[in-house]
Amino acid sequence: MTDDDRLLIGRRIQQLRAERGLTQRALAEPSYTAAYVSTLESGKARPSDAALRYLAGRLGVSAEQLATGRPAHLATDLRSRLADARQALCTGEPADAAAQFTELAAEADRYGLVDEHADALVGSGDCALEAGELDQAIGYFRAAEELLRDAPLPHRIPALRGRAVAHLLAGDLRYSCYLLESAIDRLNAAGLPDPQALLLLYSAITAPYLDLGAHRLAAQAAELALALAPRVDDPAAVARLHRSVARTLLAEGRAAEADASLARAQELYQQLRIRSEIAHCHWMRGYLRAQDGDLHAAERELRTARGILAERRAVLYVQQIDVELADVLRRSGRGAQAVALLADLLGSLHPSRGAVHAGAAHRLLGLIAEERGEDAGAEEHYRSALGLLERAGATADSADLCRLLGDLLRRTGRPEEALDTYRAGLAHRATPGTTTLGPAPALPPLPPL
Repeated sequence: MTDDDRLLIGRRIQQLRAERGLTQRALAEPSYTAAYVSTLESGKARPSDAALRYLAGRLGVSAEQLATGRPAHLATDLRSRLADARQALCTGEPADAAAQFTELAAEADRYGLVDEHADALVGSGDCALEAGELDQAIGYFRAAEELLRDAPLPHRIPALRGRAVAHLLAGDLRYSCYLLESAIDRLNAAGLPDPQALLLLYSAITAPYLDLGAHRLAAQAAELALALAPRVDDPAAVARLHRSVARTLLAEGRAAEADASLARAQELYQQLRIRSEIAHCHWMRGYLRAQDGDLHAAERELRTARGILAERRAVLYVQQIDVELADVLRRSGRGAQAVALLADLLGSLHPSRGAVHAGAAHRLLGLIAEERGEDAGAEEHYRSALGLLERAGATADSADLCRLLGDLLRRTGRPEEALDTYRAGLAHRATPGTTTLGPAPALPPLPPL
């Protein structure tokens, strides 16, 4: 015990004794002397465990509170309040939840409760993520990881996953993949992987894989997550898994299976009353309906999702939905409405905030311009989209942009430029799966069910 620790215990003894109107002799007797209490209060000695229990009993506090300054049952109380804050984020006003997490983080820090402090920081990161404050979110998640740097890796996974999602939304697909793959490999290398931690990671990694065009790896991750699901008792994690699997199935053209997986996810989210995730299910179902050509149903689903997220002030997600909605409007023959919607977005969506959706917005504006015979404007938007998607590493979308731009260049009499652009598209097509510095994540050593 350090000198500072002895001084702090001495001050607590003195403060509590004074609050109760006790003299040093009245506190000490019959087991100890006033001189001994004086020595403790001056910080010259540390009380033995027996003395600590005796003095705590005389002062009406727990020995832990006297030794650490933590009120009795503080950790349990903080855990309960953290659950309340998490529920507020799911069902109530995100700003209220953010204020609760901030207060809880400060209280846990004051009393040195590391696990509770880290959980509160992760909660703050989730609030910032929903609000689209990606730099803040990354800072909160990184701080939580740093607090838990000496803890077992599974304890750090929620913070690491949150940071990876923030980087994904910021447009840094490869780094997002790198964080998740590295954690998966480290967990599996330990020989006894944590099922819930792995489920979180495999569910999260499908999104960057799909954006990178690595559909095979996304499907593999989804299958591994499904295999882990029976060993996980967190319904929110299982619901998130079904939503991730649905997106993977959509990419494979298995629309009916994707719809069923979305229905399962939405059922679980409704039971848990997690409104933001219910909105994401409507969002994905809108995309599915659009792929099926049912534009009326697609618009209805997207507007439902948009309404929920707008109510929760989830600005970045609302902007991303607006890109999907603009595509539905364009395909419904309402190009002017689509242009007006997209024009408002481009100032907010940029390389460090929704790069993939910013690229999609420019792509749609290029298509509309080309349909109107505005070739120069179409080319400008296609090149802007290509630059955003290439920097993000979205290879499949980049290849599609190269095709569109190449067709435009060929049609407008620039065959050499068109040929170079097609070659660039073929190069993008050849690279899906080369997502990070390392190989695809290892398979977990799953025991038989």
